[in-house]
Amino acid sequence: MTITPKDIELRNATEADREFTYQTVKSAYRDYVEQVWGWDEEQQRQLQEEWFAPEKFQVIQAAGVDVGFLGVVHEPECVRLNQIYLLLEHQNRGIGSACVTRILDEADALGLPVRLGVLKVNPRAMALYRRLGFQPTGETDTHVQMVRARV
Repeated sequence: MTITPKDIELRNATEADREFTYQTVKSAYRDYVEQVWGWDEEQQRQLQEEWFAPEKFQVIQAAGVDVGFLGVVHEPECVRLNQIYLLLEHQNRGIGSACVTRILDEADALGLPVRLGVLKVNPRAMALYRRLGFQPTGETDTHVQMVRARV
């Protein structure tokens, strides 16, 4: 079943979502982290303790079920998609596309481009972003920086 943007609900994260966000990152991202830096459970837990602030995230719900989370920042010159993670069992169902499309629509209404960085070792995410109109603008050792120009 394909999910459309109207099928997706976003709710503000709370402190109670701390473990959910960690498990979501682990499910969605562990393979990529292992390829680039290696996965160390204790280090990953510590990193999550440092970066998790509920007010920075929204939990993605599909049919009332928590399936992932995202972090979007509205800056004066762009909308920045900092994070989007979906539990592995909820990937490839159109949820990520629906979420990013929603962000693109909001940015278009503001007349702003959308910027993000994607790990070079994550070809599925790279393909999604390209399909949605993002173009590379630069890279670091680990990431490709991308932008979808305002429409």
